[in-house]
Amino acid sequence: MHTVGRPKVYVTRVIPPPGLDILKEHCEVELHTEEAPPSKEEIIEKVRDKDALLCLLTDKIDSEVMDAAPDLVVISTYSVGFDHIDIEEATRRGIYVTNTPGVLTDAVADFTWALLLSAARRVVEADRYVREGKWKVGWIPTLFLGAAVYGKTLGIVGLGRIGRAVAERAKGFNMKVLYYDIYRPSAEVEQKLGVEYRSLDELLKESDFVSLHVPLTKNTYHLIGERELKLMKKTAYLINTARGAVVDTYALAKALEEGWIAGAALDVHEKEPINMDHPILKLKNVVLAPHIASATTWARSKMAEMAATNLIAVLKGEMPPNLVNKDVLKVRPLDQVKRI
Repeated sequence: MHTVGRPKVYVTRVIPPPGLDILKEHCEVELHTEEAPPSKEEIIEKVRDKDALLCLLTDKIDSEVMDAAPDLVVISTYSVGFDHIDIEEATRRGIYVTNTPGVLTDAVADFTWALLLSAARRVVEADRYVREGKWKVGWIPTLFLGAAVYGKTLGIVGLGRIGRAVAERAKGFNMKVLYYDIYRPSAEVEQKLGVEYRSLDELLKESDFVSLHVPLTKNTYHLIGERELKLMKKTAYLINTARGAVVDTYALAKALEEGWIAGAALDVHEKEPINMDHPILKLKNVVLAPHIASATTWARSKMAEMAATNLIAVLKGEMPPNLVNKDVLKVRPLDQVKRI
Protein backbone atom coordinates (compact mmCIF):
# COMPACT_ATOMS: atom_id res chain seq x y z
CA MET A 1 0.00 0.00 0.00
CA HIS A 2 0.96 3.63 -0.44
CA THR A 3 3.13 5.05 2.30
CA VAL A 4 2.67 8.55 3.75
CA GLY A 5 5.14 11.25 2.64
CA ARG A 6 6.06 12.97 -0.59
CA PRO A 7 4.82 10.96 -3.58
CA LYS A 8 7.47 9.19 -5.63
CA VAL A 9 7.84 9.54 -9.38
CA TYR A 10 10.10 7.77 -11.88
CA VAL A 11 11.10 9.75 -14.98
CA THR A 12 12.45 7.62 -17.82
CA ARG A 13 14.61 10.34 -19.44
CA VAL A 14 15.94 13.83 -18.82
CA ILE A 15 13.33 16.28 -20.13
CA PRO A 16 13.78 20.02 -20.78
CA PRO A 17 13.07 22.67 -18.15
CA PRO A 18 10.77 23.39 -16.39
CA GLY A 19 9.48 19.80 -16.26
CA LEU A 20 11.76 18.34 -13.61
CA ASP A 21 11.59 21.49 -11.44
CA ILE A 22 7.78 21.23 -11.32
CA LEU A 23 8.03 17.58 -10.29
CA LYS A 24 10.73 18.18 -7.66
CA GLU A 25 8.62 20.86 -6.00
CA HIS A 26 6.03 18.24 -5.03
CA CYS A 27 7.65 14.79 -5.35
CA GLU A 28 10.66 12.63 -4.75
CA VAL A 29 12.03 12.23 -8.28
CA GLU A 30 14.08 9.29 -9.52
CA LEU A 31 15.54 10.01 -12.95
CA HIS A 32 17.05 7.83 -15.67
CA THR A 33 19.91 10.11 -16.73
CA GLU A 34 21.29 8.25 -19.75
CA GLU A 35 20.46 9.41 -23.28
CA ALA A 36 19.30 5.93 -24.31
CA PRO A 37 15.94 4.81 -22.88
CA PRO A 38 15.83 2.46 -19.91
CA SER A 39 15.27 -1.23 -20.57
CA LYS A 40 11.88 -2.69 -19.73
CA GLU A 41 13.53 -4.56 -16.86
CA GLU A 42 14.85 -1.27 -15.47
CA ILE A 43 11.43 0.38 -15.71
CA ILE A 44 9.84 -2.59 -13.89
CA GLU A 45 12.49 -2.36 -11.16
CA LYS A 46 12.18 1.42 -10.73
CA VAL A 47 8.35 1.70 -10.63
CA ARG A 48 7.89 -0.82 -7.80
CA ASP A 49 7.49 1.83 -5.08
CA LYS A 50 6.34 4.74 -7.26
CA ASP A 51 3.06 6.66 -7.27
CA ALA A 52 3.67 8.16 -10.70
CA LEU A 53 5.54 7.48 -13.92
CA LEU A 54 6.60 10.05 -16.52
CA CYS A 55 7.54 8.19 -19.69
CA LEU A 56 8.38 8.75 -23.36
CA LEU A 57 7.06 7.12 -26.51
CA THR A 58 10.14 4.86 -26.50
CA ASP A 59 8.95 3.14 -23.30
CA LYS A 60 6.52 0.24 -23.59
CA ILE A 61 4.19 0.46 -20.62
CA ASP A 62 2.08 -2.71 -20.47
CA SER A 63 0.45 -4.95 -17.85
CA GLU A 64 3.85 -6.35 -16.85
CA VAL A 65 5.06 -2.87 -15.87
CA MET A 66 1.77 -2.10 -14.11
CA ASP A 67 1.90 -5.42 -12.23
CA ALA A 68 5.19 -4.30 -10.68
CA ALA A 69 3.74 -1.00 -9.44
CA PRO A 70 0.82 -1.49 -7.02
CA ASP A 71 0.92 2.19 -5.91
CA LEU A 72 0.92 3.67 -9.44
CA VAL A 73 -1.94 6.13 -9.97
CA VAL A 74 -0.76 8.15 -12.99
CA ILE A 75 1.25 7.59 -16.18
CA SER A 76 2.14 10.88 -17.85
CA THR A 77 3.62 10.54 -21.34
CA TYR A 78 5.87 13.23 -22.80
CA SER A 79 4.17 12.89 -26.20
CA VAL A 80 0.88 13.35 -28.00
CA GLY A 81 0.74 9.71 -29.10
CA PHE A 82 0.05 7.02 -26.51
CA ASP A 83 0.24 3.81 -28.55
CA HIS A 84 3.17 2.70 -26.32
CA ILE A 85 0.84 2.48 -23.29
CA ASP A 86 -1.79 -0.21 -22.75
CA ILE A 87 -4.65 2.23 -22.14
CA GLU A 88 -7.32 -0.43 -21.47
CA GLU A 89 -5.15 -2.10 -18.87
CA ALA A 90 -4.37 1.21 -17.17
CA THR A 91 -8.06 2.14 -17.06
CA ARG A 92 -9.02 -1.26 -15.65
CA ARG A 93 -6.54 -0.71 -12.81
CA GLY A 94 -7.66 2.87 -12.13
CA ILE A 95 -4.42 4.41 -13.44
CA TYR A 96 -4.78 7.85 -15.02
CA VAL A 97 -2.99 8.31 -18.37
CA THR A 98 -2.18 11.81 -19.65
CA ASN A 99 -0.48 13.20 -22.78
CA THR A 100 0.77 16.49 -24.26
CA PRO A 101 -1.41 17.54 -27.22
CA GLY A 102 -1.64 21.02 -28.69
CA VAL A 103 1.71 22.53 -27.74
CA LEU A 104 3.62 20.73 -30.49
CA THR A 105 1.01 21.27 -33.23
CA ASP A 106 2.74 24.21 -34.90
CA ALA A 107 6.22 22.68 -34.62
CA VAL A 108 5.07 19.46 -36.31
CA ALA A 109 3.07 21.32 -38.96
CA ASP A 110 6.08 23.52 -39.75
CA PHE A 111 8.33 20.48 -40.04
CA THR A 112 5.81 18.73 -42.29
CA TRP A 113 6.26 21.62 -44.69
CA ALA A 114 10.04 21.52 -44.27
CA LEU A 115 9.98 17.86 -45.32
CA LEU A 116 7.51 18.43 -48.15
CA LEU A 117 9.60 21.24 -49.66
CA SER A 118 12.88 19.39 -49.09
CA ALA A 119 11.57 16.34 -50.95
CA ALA A 120 9.93 18.32 -53.76
CA ARG A 121 12.95 20.58 -54.34
CA ARG A 122 15.66 17.97 -53.61
CA VAL A 123 17.31 20.10 -50.93
CA VAL A 124 19.17 17.26 -49.21
CA GLU A 125 20.59 15.92 -52.49
CA ALA A 126 21.67 19.43 -53.49
CA ASP A 127 23.35 20.08 -50.13
CA ARG A 128 25.30 16.82 -50.40
CA TYR A 129 26.29 17.66 -54.00
CA VAL A 130 27.85 20.96 -52.88
CA ARG A 131 29.63 19.50 -49.84
CA GLU A 132 31.09 16.59 -51.81
CA GLY A 133 32.74 18.94 -54.30
CA LYS A 134 30.61 17.84 -57.25
CA TRP A 135 29.47 21.38 -58.13
CA LYS A 136 31.79 22.25 -61.03
CA VAL A 137 29.64 24.47 -63.27
CA GLY A 138 28.08 27.68 -61.90
CA TRP A 139 24.58 27.26 -63.29
CA ILE A 140 23.03 24.37 -65.23
CA PRO A 141 19.47 24.58 -66.63
CA THR A 142 18.67 20.95 -65.77
CA LEU A 143 20.45 20.60 -62.42
CA PHE A 144 18.29 19.09 -59.62
CA LEU A 145 14.95 19.69 -61.28
CA GLY A 146 12.23 19.15 -58.70
CA ALA A 147 8.47 19.35 -58.37
CA ALA A 148 6.41 22.54 -58.17
CA VAL A 149 4.45 22.97 -54.94
CA TYR A 150 2.52 26.20 -55.47
CA GLY A 151 -1.00 25.60 -56.84
CA LYS A 152 -0.77 21.80 -56.57
CA THR A 153 -3.08 19.40 -54.68
CA LEU A 154 -2.31 18.41 -51.10
CA GLY A 155 -4.01 15.39 -49.54
CA ILE A 156 -4.13 15.34 -45.73
CA VAL A 157 -4.85 11.99 -44.07
CA GLY A 158 -6.10 12.77 -40.56
CA LEU A 159 -7.64 16.20 -39.92
CA GLY A 160 -6.86 16.55 -36.24
CA ARG A 161 -4.94 19.46 -34.70
CA ILE A 162 -1.79 18.91 -36.76
CA GLY A 163 -3.64 18.05 -39.99
CA ARG A 164 -5.61 21.29 -39.68
CA ALA A 165 -2.44 23.32 -39.02
CA VAL A 166 -0.88 21.83 -42.17
CA ALA A 167 -4.02 22.77 -44.13
CA GLU A 168 -3.79 26.36 -42.86
CA ARG A 169 -0.22 26.61 -44.13
CA ALA A 170 -1.26 25.27 -47.55
CA LYS A 171 -3.25 28.47 -48.13
CA GLY A 172 0.02 30.35 -48.60
CA PHE A 173 0.88 27.96 -51.42
CA ASN A 174 -2.52 28.40 -53.07
CA MET A 175 -3.07 24.63 -52.97
CA LYS A 176 -6.20 22.61 -53.44
CA VAL A 177 -6.48 20.72 -50.15
CA LEU A 178 -8.23 17.36 -49.85
CA TYR A 179 -8.61 15.43 -46.63
CA TYR A 180 -9.64 12.02 -45.37
CA ASP A 181 -10.64 11.31 -41.78
CA ILE A 182 -13.00 8.82 -40.15
CA TYR A 183 -14.56 11.80 -38.35
CA ARG A 184 -15.78 14.55 -40.65
CA PRO A 185 -15.87 18.04 -39.17
CA SER A 186 -18.75 20.43 -39.79
CA ALA A 187 -19.23 22.14 -43.15
CA GLU A 188 -18.20 25.39 -41.41
CA VAL A 189 -14.84 23.90 -40.40
CA GLU A 190 -14.30 22.51 -43.91
CA GLN A 191 -15.08 25.91 -45.36
CA LYS A 192 -12.86 27.80 -42.92
CA LEU A 193 -9.92 25.50 -43.65
CA GLY A 194 -10.68 25.42 -47.37
CA VAL A 195 -10.61 21.62 -47.50
CA GLU A 196 -12.64 19.04 -49.43
CA TYR A 197 -13.47 15.55 -48.18
CA ARG A 198 -12.42 12.49 -50.19
CA SER A 199 -12.33 8.77 -49.50
CA LEU A 200 -8.76 7.58 -48.86
CA ASP A 201 -8.52 5.96 -52.31
CA GLU A 202 -9.79 9.12 -54.04
CA LEU A 203 -7.38 11.29 -52.07
CA LEU A 204 -4.42 9.09 -53.01
CA LYS A 205 -5.37 9.17 -56.70
CA GLU A 206 -5.87 12.96 -56.86
CA SER A 207 -3.07 14.37 -54.67
CA ASP A 208 0.36 15.63 -55.70
CA PHE A 209 1.47 15.48 -52.06
CA VAL A 210 0.02 13.17 -49.39
CA SER A 211 0.72 14.05 -45.75
CA LEU A 212 -0.10 11.63 -42.92
CA HIS A 213 -1.42 12.86 -39.56
CA VAL A 214 -3.20 9.89 -37.95
CA PRO A 215 -2.48 8.17 -34.62
CA LEU A 216 -1.15 4.61 -34.69
CA THR A 217 -4.00 2.20 -33.93
CA LYS A 218 -4.97 -1.30 -35.06
CA ASN A 219 -6.88 0.36 -37.91
CA THR A 220 -4.06 2.63 -39.07
CA TYR A 221 -1.22 0.07 -38.93
CA HIS A 222 0.18 -0.10 -42.50
CA LEU A 223 -2.65 2.18 -43.66
CA ILE A 224 -0.36 2.99 -46.58
CA GLY A 225 0.89 -0.23 -48.17
CA GLU A 226 1.60 -1.54 -51.65
CA ARG A 227 -2.02 -1.19 -52.84
CA GLU A 228 -2.31 2.42 -51.64
CA LEU A 229 1.08 3.45 -53.06
CA LYS A 230 0.06 2.10 -56.46
CA LEU A 231 -3.03 4.35 -56.38
CA MET A 232 -0.86 7.46 -56.09
CA LYS A 233 0.35 9.48 -59.06
CA LYS A 234 3.80 8.63 -60.39
CA THR A 235 4.68 12.30 -59.77
CA ALA A 236 3.37 12.32 -56.17
CA TYR A 237 5.19 12.56 -52.84
CA LEU A 238 4.37 10.93 -49.48
CA ILE A 239 5.16 12.78 -46.23
CA ASN A 240 4.95 11.05 -42.84
CA THR A 241 5.26 12.89 -39.52
CA ALA A 242 2.68 10.68 -37.74
CA ARG A 243 3.94 7.24 -36.70
CA GLY A 244 6.31 5.00 -38.65
CA ALA A 245 4.09 1.95 -38.72
CA VAL A 246 1.27 3.83 -40.47
CA VAL A 247 3.36 3.13 -43.60
CA ASP A 248 4.66 -0.24 -44.76
CA THR A 249 8.19 1.08 -45.30
CA TYR A 250 9.41 -1.96 -47.24
CA ALA A 251 6.54 -1.39 -49.69
CA LEU A 252 7.48 2.31 -49.78
CA ALA A 253 11.13 1.49 -50.55
CA LYS A 254 9.93 -0.67 -53.46
CA ALA A 255 7.60 2.11 -54.66
CA LEU A 256 10.41 4.66 -54.61
CA GLU A 257 12.91 2.35 -56.29
CA GLU A 258 10.51 1.26 -59.04
CA GLY A 259 9.06 4.75 -59.62
CA TRP A 260 5.46 4.16 -58.52
CA ILE A 261 5.75 7.58 -56.83
CA ALA A 262 8.30 10.38 -57.22
CA GLY A 263 9.52 10.72 -53.66
CA ALA A 264 8.90 10.66 -49.93
CA ALA A 265 9.96 12.28 -46.68
CA LEU A 266 9.81 10.48 -43.34
CA ASP A 267 10.35 11.80 -39.84
CA VAL A 268 9.07 8.58 -38.26
CA HIS A 269 10.03 4.98 -38.89
CA GLU A 270 8.66 1.52 -38.12
CA LYS A 271 11.72 0.80 -36.02
CA GLU A 272 13.49 3.70 -34.35
CA PRO A 273 16.40 4.06 -34.83
CA ILE A 274 16.01 2.62 -38.34
CA ASN A 275 17.96 -0.54 -39.17
CA MET A 276 21.04 0.42 -41.16
CA ASP A 277 20.35 -2.38 -43.65
CA HIS A 278 16.88 -1.01 -44.53
CA PRO A 279 16.60 -0.66 -48.33
CA ILE A 280 15.14 2.84 -48.03
CA LEU A 281 18.52 4.18 -46.86
CA LYS A 282 20.04 3.48 -50.28
CA LEU A 283 17.52 5.66 -52.14
CA LYS A 284 18.07 9.29 -53.14
CA ASN A 285 14.39 10.20 -53.62
CA VAL A 286 13.55 10.09 -49.93
CA VAL A 287 14.34 12.57 -47.14
CA LEU A 288 14.86 10.92 -43.74
CA ALA A 289 14.81 12.61 -40.33
CA PRO A 290 15.29 11.09 -36.82
CA HIS A 291 11.82 11.79 -35.33
CA ILE A 292 12.39 15.52 -34.72
CA ALA A 293 9.16 17.15 -35.97
CA SER A 294 8.33 18.58 -32.53
CA ALA A 295 11.94 19.57 -31.84
CA THR A 296 11.75 23.29 -31.31
CA THR A 297 13.08 24.58 -28.01
CA TRP A 298 9.69 26.11 -27.20
CA ALA A 299 7.58 23.04 -28.06
CA ARG A 300 9.76 20.56 -26.19
CA SER A 301 9.84 22.83 -23.13
CA LYS A 302 6.04 23.24 -23.17
CA MET A 303 5.66 19.46 -23.53
CA ALA A 304 7.80 18.99 -20.40
CA GLU A 305 5.76 21.56 -18.50
CA MET A 306 2.50 19.94 -19.60
CA ALA A 307 3.64 16.38 -18.79
CA ALA A 308 4.69 17.48 -15.29
CA THR A 309 1.54 19.57 -14.72
CA ASN A 310 -0.70 16.66 -15.79
CA LEU A 311 1.07 14.32 -13.39
CA ILE A 312 0.96 16.71 -10.42
CA ALA A 313 -2.74 17.46 -11.01
CA VAL A 314 -3.63 13.77 -10.62
CA LEU A 315 -1.49 13.47 -7.48
CA LYS A 316 -3.37 16.48 -6.06
CA GLY A 317 -6.67 14.76 -6.82
CA GLU A 318 -7.47 17.33 -9.49
CA MET A 319 -8.64 16.82 -13.06
CA PRO A 320 -5.50 16.84 -15.26
CA PRO A 321 -5.58 19.18 -18.30
CA ASN A 322 -5.02 16.30 -20.74
CA LEU A 323 -6.59 13.03 -19.63
CA VAL A 324 -6.46 10.25 -22.24
CA ASN A 325 -8.63 7.62 -20.52
CA LYS A 326 -11.68 9.48 -19.22
CA ASP A 327 -13.36 6.17 -18.23
CA VAL A 328 -10.81 5.87 -15.40
CA LEU A 329 -12.89 8.38 -13.42
CA LYS A 330 -15.58 5.70 -13.02
CA VAL A 331 -13.04 3.07 -11.92
CA ARG A 332 -11.16 5.19 -9.39
CA PRO A 333 -12.37 8.77 -8.69
CA LEU A 334 -9.83 11.56 -8.27
CA ASP A 335 -10.25 11.78 -4.49
CA GLN A 336 -8.95 8.19 -4.24
CA VAL A 337 -5.70 8.96 -6.09
CA LYS A 338 -4.84 12.11 -4.15
CA ARG A 339 -1.26 11.95 -2.83
CA ILE A 340 -0.39 15.62 -2.24
